Amino acid sequence: MREVLEPLVRWWRAGEPVGMGTVVATFRSAPRPPGASMLVGPDGSAVGSVSGGCVEGAVYELAQEVVADGRPRLHRYGVSDDTAFEVGLTCGGILDVYVERVDPTTFPELGAIAEDLENDRPVAVVTVVDHPDAAMVGRRMVLRPGEQAVGSLGSERVDAAVCDDAFGMLAAGHSGVLTYGPEGERRGEGMRVFVWGFAPPPRMIVFGAIDFAAAVSRLGGFLGYNVTVCDARPVFATASRFPSADEVVVEWPHRYLQAEAEAGRIDGRTVLCVLTHDPKFDVPLLEVALRLPEVAYVGAMGSRRTHDDRMARLREAGLTDAELARLSSPIGLDLGARTPEETAVSIAAEIVATRWGGSGERLAARDGRIHHEVEVPAGLPVESL
Repeated sequence: MREVLEPLVRWWRAGEPVGMGTVVATFRSAPRPPGASMLVGPDGSAVGSVSGGCVEGAVYELAQEVVADGRPRLHRYGVSDDTAFEVGLTCGGILDVYVERVDPTTFPELGAIAEDLENDRPVAVVTVVDHPDAAMVGRRMVLRPGEQAVGSLGSERVDAAVCDDAFGMLAAGHSGVLTYGPEGERRGEGMRVFVWGFAPPPRMIVFGAIDFAAAVSRLGGFLGYNVTVCDARPVFATASRFPSADEVVVEWPHRYLQAEAEAGRIDGRTVLCVLTHDPKFDVPLLEVALRLPEVAYVGAMGSRRTHDDRMARLREAGLTDAELARLSSPIGLDLGARTPEETAVSIAAEIVATRWGGSGERLAARDGRIHHEVEVPAGLPVESL
């Protein structure tokens, strides 16, 4: 929704109906993730994408039907690998797209949700996208941490079960489909709800105000991170040297990280890039970083010699083998990088690979699917386009 929010809200405030298709689940090599959206505006324009061009035509037509009759649909699109280059999804993937009519009557909560997104406040939108009772499809609930849920999915039992799971997904910054029985049974089937989790952007904290940090902060912003650069030296840690960073902090790195962790501003999506390669900075910092219960990635720059010295110092400080195993050092993937920009690409590539379980190998040297295999659940026929 984020990428189409501005035109969606503009039409919504004008009271004009919009058809919105949203990817709620993907399987195999589908090109867009859950949450990717496409709008069909009242003027017939198409905004956004659900597949990078593969099924947009079919979704466009379906959205026009949904706007006309007001009945939301969940549709599955995909093709087999044998026909992948002849029709439909050229990647051979499968995706479930939920198409609904959006206007002030069908989606009265949109204005408040837009304000949440504009102010980086966490919010989850939960929608019934499949149910044995067609009248239940489209029911919606909006969840905000520390507040009472807005709306209902049909019963207290369903709401309670979904709230617990949806808040967990929101905390992790994830979106996706949850399956329950028609009455909210956790081990049942029949009801599918899409949880659209809008958490604040994940954090990237870059330690060390050096030229490599400037390049890493630029790529971090490109990847969607909120980037902080931290260094204890005020002459180097300046906003003018790091214009791509969202924040530049002058503080001893280990003190800053400890304070952020104690304040609850470090979570399982946070990535930490230690570029100081100076023992007086990075050893105390890594003592804190590697002992944090939740963090997505900890990488440290340095030569093999620096790495060996650093590991010895960390062991002397009492870190266990399990804690040291969380450290990516030397930082980055082997791309043969030389310049700060090339090194930043190497670091960013390792972060992406760590997030999605990639191997870092060349795809040309591998067989099989590009994306990790995910079993396609039964229940919806696959429309080959």
